[in-house]
Parts: sequence; structure tokens; C-alpha cells
Amino acid sequence: MKIHPVKERTDALIAVLTDIWEASVRATHTFLTEADIAALRQYVPDALRAVEHLTALLDDKGQPAGFCGVDGQRLEMLFLHPDMIGKGAGRQLVQHAFDEYQVNAVYVNEQSPNAAAFYRRMGFVLDHRTECDEQGRPFPLLYLKRG
Repeated sequence: MKIHPVKERTDALIAVLTDIWEASVRATHTFLTEADIAALRQYVPDALRAVEHLTALLDDKGQPAGFCGVDGQRLEMLFLHPDMIGKGAGRQLVQHAFDEYQVNAVYVNEQSPNAAAFYRRMGFVLDHRTECDEQGRPFPLLYLKRG
């Protein structure tokens, strides 16, 4: 696996990363309905284009297998193809975000306990909790800061 800071956000790359997002969400966000996933998916390409720093994780064939996005010092997104979960890919991306962008904050869906546990293992602690996500939907968020 190789870290690859994205310099050019081509339509083709955005499409591949959006597909990775969907596969990851289907594998990890079991609380979402099909309608939720479809509604969220429409925002993903713009979010990928807008995030300040976008980093892809390339597999052994040089193809994207995951990605993270950072704005300021907050990790805004981290998604892995399901085949990469549990193999150190997330740790590699977060460590890159620590080293390159001094990331010290992240938020995670409370209903994704494996993700919350992962961030705790990476040194994050709870700062605060909200009842709804940033779009006002009833998906509680845990805001974590680096301890």
C-alpha cells in the first residue's frame, strides 16, 4: 500500500473514490438505509473536490483502495474499500494525516462503534457528542480530539 497525495482531482478519480466511499459505507454504516446512502452519495463528489487535502491509498497494482480528506487540522473523511479494512490501511492514512497536516480532530457516527474504537486506538478522545449529524439528520456524532 502506498500513500498518494492527490494533486489532480479528475472526474475519473472522483468516480473511483465515490465508489470506494459507497462500498465502505455499505460495509460499515449498517444503520443507513438504501435511501440514506443514495441521498448521501450525491454529495460525495463535491466533498471530494472541496476538501483541502485529499490523499489516496494505492494498492499493489497502483489502484485506489481508500482515501482520507483533511481540512485544517480535522480529518473530514476516511473510507476504505471493504477488502482493506483491518489490514492497517486506515492506520497508514491517519498516520499520514498526523505527520503531514497535524490532524488533531475527527468526528464519527456514534452508530459506527468499530470506527469510534479505531479512532480511540489512534489516540483520539471524546470532546463532545451531538444528537444529529451536521445536516440535522438523527445520526449522533462523536467529536473526538487527539489526546
